[in-house]
Amino acid sequence: MGLVKPKKFLGQHFLKDLSIAKDIADTVDECPGLPILEVGPGMGVLTQFLMEKGREVKVVELDFESVAYLRENFPALEGNIIEDDFLKLKLEKLFDGRPFVLTGNYPYNISSQIFFKMLDYKDLIPCCTGMIQKEVAERIAAGPGSKTYGILSILIQAWYKVEYLFTVHEHVFNPPPKVKSAVIRMTRNETKELGCNERLFKLIVKTTFNQRRKTLRNSISSILEKGNPLSNDPVFNKRPEQLSVQEFIELTNRVETALKDKADIDCGNDIARKGATSQKE
Repeated sequence: MGLVKPKKFLGQHFLKDLSIAKDIADTVDECPGLPILEVGPGMGVLTQFLMEKGREVKVVELDFESVAYLRENFPALEGNIIEDDFLKLKLEKLFDGRPFVLTGNYPYNISSQIFFKMLDYKDLIPCCTGMIQKEVAERIAAGPGSKTYGILSILIQAWYKVEYLFTVHEHVFNPPPKVKSAVIRMTRNETKELGCNERLFKLIVKTTFNQRRKTLRNSISSILEKGNPLSNDPVFNKRPEQLSVQEFIELTNRVETALKDKADIDCGNDIARKGATSQKE
């Protein structure tokens, strides 16, 4: 069959430069020996170099035309081409529960969703590499105080070491995207547990950055009532981009304690009211 036509609704921009494809494939060398899952292989420009690594390689591709092209041109991939939506896959079943490296020239329209899914499977994915929009890569790698520092930065950096590896320009793609791209690598750090309520941690990070122009005192009021004594702490004068991952963890623990104390007080008041009512009776 002929070349696959890029489909706009799938966010497809096919990489043409083989030297860049090889450089992206080489980013998986940081995690040797592990099987590899490639997302969105398209016509296999990256796949061909991944297959040279001597590891088990699986690819997941939603585009039926690309799947047909891969089956015809990469017979060695027989049985390892998954025609499905990566975001719907049960990743624990892919390599019989073994950890694996996640990589790809990721569809730009779902790159953030891909990394949120990576976080859900962080114990199975010790290393994630690949190419995404430069803006998203900068956001993931940003540190406190940066304008690009945000939700993705904190949630990923809590569990992964992030490396911004190199920038890729528009002209090496078909069709050329309207933005520059970048290649990053995320490698699991030593963190096993955050040391806080992880659901509350995510809620606080997302709530505060969704109102990033406000101070924490105002943005967190939907979680912690303004009248709570804890909100008088100087940290609440800051904006979310001024806090490190560790400071968000510490804030989460303090907010959880304050919420528990309030719940205990409310419970005590309810008991007192019930007692007073029964005495009247």
